[in-house]
Amino acid sequence: GKHWTVNEVRALIRIWSDRNIQQQLEGTVRNKRIFEQVAARLQKFGIDRDWKQCRTKYKNLKHEYKSVKSAQDSGSTSKSMKFFNELDAILGHSAMEHASKSDN
Repeated sequence: GKHWTVNEVRALIRIWSDRNIQQQLEGTVRNKRIFEQVAARLQKFGIDRDWKQCRTKYKNLKHEYKSVKSAQDSGSTSKSMKFFNELDAILGHSAMEHASKSDN
């Protein structure tokens, strides 16, 4: 499909950073309905993406973030990505929460 622009990704991340959306995404695997909401909210920013494109982009960003994060954790600084800090603000804390949950 059409390449995502920086503004489109930013808008997607802004919607994703909504606590409500995050909780829904964390709580379910069958998330078509959530991504339909995300697509509808992007539409309000004038961004025309369907739910499948949103879900694919979300998965790709999440995957890329995780691989950069684990590279950093192992001391490598060569791997980086655009939007790492924005994603870290969303995903970093939930990763920490999961980590602390598995400790006790």
